[in-house]
Amino acid sequence: MKISLQDGILETVEKTPATVEVFRAFGMGCLGCAAARFETIEQGAKAHGMDLVRLINALNAAVKE
Repeated sequence: MKISLQDGILETVEKTPATVEVFRAFGMGCLGCAAARFETIEQGAKAHGMDLVRLINALNAAVKE
């Protein structure tokens, strides 16, 4: 499975629980908040001022492990 910036945050966490720690490490600890239910990874990352390339690379690396 490859994760993209257009994938939903909650959907990604539900399908690949290993990504939870990546989101938290990048400062997105509110995975249970209302926004996580409808935002894409890109939208959430931009809202938190994250580096999109680093985040998506880290998420995909977590899925491969």
